[in-house]
Order: sequence, then structure tokens, then C-alpha cells
Amino acid sequence: MLRKIVKIDQEKCDGCGLCVPSCAEGAIQMINGKAVLSADNLCDGLGACLGECPRDAITVEEREADEFDEAAVERHLAAQGKPAPQHQHAPQPPAAAQYQHSGGGCPGSRAMSFARPQEPAATEPGASRQSQLAQWPVQLHLVSTTAPYFQDADLLITADCVPVAYAGYHEDFLKGKAVVMGCPKLDDNNFYTQKLTELFSKSDVKSITVLKMEVPCCGGIALAARQALAASGKQIPYKEVTIGIKGEIKG
Repeated sequence: MLRKIVKIDQEKCDGCGLCVPSCAEGAIQMINGKAVLSADNLCDGLGACLGECPRDAITVEEREADEFDEAAVERHLAAQGKPAPQHQHAPQPPAAAQYQHSGGGCPGSRAMSFARPQEPAATEPGASRQSQLAQWPVQLHLVSTTAPYFQDADLLITADCVPVAYAGYHEDFLKGKAVVMGCPKLDDNNFYTQKLTELFSKSDVKSITVLKMEVPCCGGIALAARQALAASGKQIPYKEVTIGIKGEIKG
């Protein structure tokens, strides 16, 4: 049948992944570092994902396509352990939340810059500690390489396991920095290299710190960072820190 359906320009797509969570039907997925429409009958053609793409790679076209199938969507989401879409507007964040954001769609993937955490008045034993996170999202698959929080920033590239292993992660490393996270064992390291190359090329990053675990597979994230820095052609101060599996700094 002739109907409206999403079209993704593979030349423009930079693989940021922001469109994926904004598609309530789960019709978009990442394949080889690019967003693709997984099946015509999963796309309702309404274009909720359009506002999330920083490269304007997503449009709505009219062409011959399978009819949108709500039952197929429910089966598709159920297979991934996700609930069926309710087609309701996402709740607005509370007025007290201090952040700036860009784009629409799923709040979980929106680029946000939080107000920098203030220094605690006291550090009494047992007192709650202040998170030093000042942005959202943090996953390399989801961040936009042109997000404002990367401009003139000290960048922390963190292997996923580090914050769990190292107790002082927030105060010793994250404080005052922009951050991206990933796991080179579970993800495509070539994608990490491409994404970081674009981030370094498009943003005025002041310094780069890579935090990795001592396990051999974790070295991939540092390799991706070094290759990306070389590919960007920029001279940015760079250092690597290795964390032991027992939480100690190894070097």
C-alpha cells in the first residue's frame, strides 16, 4: 500500500543512536554503526524520531510499504521484554530540575546539561554524597557529537565497569568533566573509533582521560580513543588510567 513511512539517509547518519529510544514501536535499530528501519510494518510513519536526529538524516516519505501492524509491534517489543507503546506524551520533568536540553522525543536520550553540583557544606561520616554528573546521556551509542557539553570540555572516556570497581570515581575523575561510557567487549570497537573521531573533530575538547579496567578486553576503549585522536588530526592532551578489579589504581 502507498503510505507515509520513515526514511533514514545512511550518508547523513553518524550512528549517534538518539533516534532508537525515541521510536516507541522499536522500528529503528543500530546495524554496523548506522540507524536502519528494521521492518516497514513496525513504523507508524508519524515521525516521532525526526526531532532527535542531529544530522537531519531522518525524513518521512510516501512510498509503497507494508501496512503498519500494531500486533506485530506488540510481538516485536514483547520479544525484547518491552511493553507495548501507550501513545501518551512523556511526563514533563519537575520544575526544580536544573538542566538545558535540545530536541524532543524520549526524555531518556535527550541531550541535557545539568547545573554543576555545588560543593557540599560538610562531609560528615554517613552523609549523602553529591553526584558529579553534569550531562545526559552518557553512553557512546546515545550521545550527540555536537552536544554543547562537549565544547571546551575536559572529556572522560570511561569503560563501563570502572565506576563499579573504583569507589572514588565521582570525586577523583568525573568531577568537572564531560563523560562518555562504553564496553569494548560487548560493542563494536570500530563504531567507538568512528564516533570518537567525530566527537574530537567537531568539539573543542581540552583534554582526554581514558579510564579502563586491567582486564585485557578493556584495552579496546583506549585503542579506539588513540586511533580517533590520530584520525582527528588534533593535538589534545591525552592520558590513560588503569583500574584494578579490586578497585585500586594500577597506573
